[in-house]
Amino acid sequence: MYTKSIPHLLCGALLLLTSACSDSASSTPMDTSVGDPNTLVGTFQVSLVAPDSATGVAGYTAVIGKVTDGATPSQLIWTESQRAGLCVLSKPSVPFCNTPCGGSAVCVAENTCKAYPSAKSVGTVSVSGVKTTAGATSFSMDPVSGNYQPPAGVSLPYPAFSEGAAISVSAAGGVYAPFSLQTVGISPLQITSQNLQVATGQDLRVTWSSPTQSVGSKIYIKLDISHHGGTKGMIECTSDDTGSLTIASSLVTELVNLGTAGFPSIIVTRKAPVGSALIAPGRVDLVVQSSLEQYVTVPGVTSCNSNADCLGGTTCQSDLTCK
Repeated sequence: MYTKSIPHLLCGALLLLTSACSDSASSTPMDTSVGDPNTLVGTFQVSLVAPDSATGVAGYTAVIGKVTDGATPSQLIWTESQRAGLCVLSKPSVPFCNTPCGGSAVCVAENTCKAYPSAKSVGTVSVSGVKTTAGATSFSMDPVSGNYQPPAGVSLPYPAFSEGAAISVSAAGGVYAPFSLQTVGISPLQITSQNLQVATGQDLRVTWSSPTQSVGSKIYIKLDISHHGGTKGMIECTSDDTGSLTIASSLVTELVNLGTAGFPSIIVTRKAPVGSALIAPGRVDLVVQSSLEQYVTVPGVTSCNSNADCLGGTTCQSDLTCK
């Protein structure tokens, strides 16, 4: 079974967090107030992107970050349908607004639009505990179009830190007061379960490499078998980093019955304990993670990119399945 690293998750999580960009400095005094800890307004991600054996692309460590003046609204409303053990199956719904919200807002409830937040500068951000290929153990980042990332000429190896090593991100302050975030390094994740089959009436057991140190890491699993045809539902699990987790057949059966599409997959993510700080609009998180995506098989589903992938007179459909 082909397992791939997924750098696109980095961008996807960041876009979900912040969809508007503006790093212009404010002429108003620095805001030193403290916001709601339940409102996520910023994330700095340190992500291990594993080597891709299929393409020969070398592994690396990616660092990205952004802070905004509010929470980013979601275009989907997820509702829990069923729970079993450490896993939850949720179904999506799309709110409808009679008057289109336009490009600067999104429909979050019936006839209710919410504007996307704006990115804000928090000054120079210093990262320590993450090694560069040149051997430095720290570097600084300044915002570019609202985004923070290593400056040109700074590259990060795979992995760029040791398991259990201290990692910190400190912002000098800009529109908002200075803050500092701390966590620890994790070991690169490896999915050890192969040829996973998602079938009605069957449990799904997922296994992965256990950490060599107890650093408090958690495992997050997302199973989505319909995303190329418009997501019908997904299973999400949160587990201690013990090396295995079983998704109950009741959840698997309901997910399959909701619908399938081509290239169904499971995403497994190891995360260090999240470091957080509060600023005026809300909470900023530091996430250190290692994510892998693995394709799964669903009986009766043949995935395709073109008609050449299909047999027996079937053709490749818009949901990337042969029918």
